[in-house]
Amino acid sequence: MAAKGDRVHIKLKSTESPYTYHTQKNKRKHPDRIQLRKYDPVLRKYCLFKEEK
Repeated sequence: MAAKGDRVHIKLKSTESPYTYHTQKNKRKHPDRIQLRKYDPVLRKYCLFKEEK
């Protein structure tokens, strides 16, 4: 049986609105929680998104 990969599904939650992105990350390369500046369609501007469990 093959081993499971290093990629896990995560949610990125906006710090300024209730909008969330769903994406994947490589747990081996990025063991800490990630923060990205992405476009928020609710606010129609770029803002900080933080990883949540």
